[in-house]
Amino acid sequence: MHTGKFVFAQLIEHLPLSTFHRCVTRYGGQYKVQRFSCLDQYLAMAFAQLTYRESLRDIEACLRAQSAKLYHLGFRTRRVARNTLAHANATRDWRIYGEFAQRLIRTARRLYAGEPLGVELAHTVYALDATTIDLCLSVFPWAPFVRTKAAVKLHTLLDLRGNIPSFVHISDGRWHDVRVLDQLAPEPGAFYLLDRGYVDFARLHRLAVAGSFFVIRARSNLRARRRYSHPVDRSTGLICDQTVRLTGADSRAAFPSPVRRIRFRDPAGGQALVFLTNHFALPALTVTRLYRLRWQIELFFKWIKQHLRIKAFFGTSENAVKTQIWIAISTYVLVAIVKKRLGLSASLYELLQILSLTIFEQTPLPQLLTRADPPRVSDPSANQLILFD
Repeated sequence: MHTGKFVFAQLIEHLPLSTFHRCVTRYGGQYKVQRFSCLDQYLAMAFAQLTYRESLRDIEACLRAQSAKLYHLGFRTRRVARNTLAHANATRDWRIYGEFAQRLIRTARRLYAGEPLGVELAHTVYALDATTIDLCLSVFPWAPFVRTKAAVKLHTLLDLRGNIPSFVHISDGRWHDVRVLDQLAPEPGAFYLLDRGYVDFARLHRLAVAGSFFVIRARSNLRARRRYSHPVDRSTGLICDQTVRLTGADSRAAFPSPVRRIRFRDPAGGQALVFLTNHFALPALTVTRLYRLRWQIELFFKWIKQHLRIKAFFGTSENAVKTQIWIAISTYVLVAIVKKRLGLSASLYELLQILSLTIFEQTPLPQLLTRADPPRVSDPSANQLILFD
């Protein structure tokens, strides 16, 4: 007897399904589809992410064992066959799920807008980087990387308030990281934290002209002339805080404005670091602390590779790979939305672990996901008589 909603169905209630159907209509996802809808495809792939399924056969076997519950989980198909799911992943436009994930991202960013940053700063702060997912060249020939390997790159712009990916671009392994700056729409007043691989002064000047600020590691061959030096407290690790002009022929033409150069020696490792920024009002030490936050995107990449299914793919076509990655991202964002809406203190890792084991239970989500100490059981031996002295 059905006595309540399943945990999976309660999660799906947090999805804006009207937006999903608009995305499906925009890209013709239901064209000549009779039974296995785009929503069924999305739910099957999200189920795989939440329960750590490793293959299409895994998905089919698990959902077939629970076929009587599929309707109550949100599915409108009676069974999920691996061949049908494989065909849907290969043929239905991945932009359906990419655009839907972007809609979820906008919702999550509004929920996490008030999260503490770790630095006293009212501006939005982004970290930009890319991670490589290795593939087999003979199986994925559309994603060349080096002569004997294939790979896809996941270029991500991470909003550091809540660690929500605000922009994602998927490319083959040969696509240079710095080119993703051409895909971004700069946000005026926002800070962009960049590694040395993104040193391209023409593209950085485009950020500056748009009213955005960047903090980037300088390369060792930087050519610049000092114009002003500002006082620093060397006991904090700061070496110098200077206003400079670029003197290289190409760099000076690409970035004609002055730039701020800060030298800092890391007290922990003793490494000397040089930062460039176009923001001249922040204290120099705040700039170095701000750049340290960029490490969060490295942790984000490590986290999603460990806890989402994006290293082993269910299909070999470009469309199937992009579909799986975008649904994985939307599942991550969905759990983050649920965490915020329900006011949960558990981490995303803990929530995913709980959900993976309870997806077919009918416990209310707030009760299931709220941390509670186990009941204390009194020691029964305290009421026993002493038999031997």
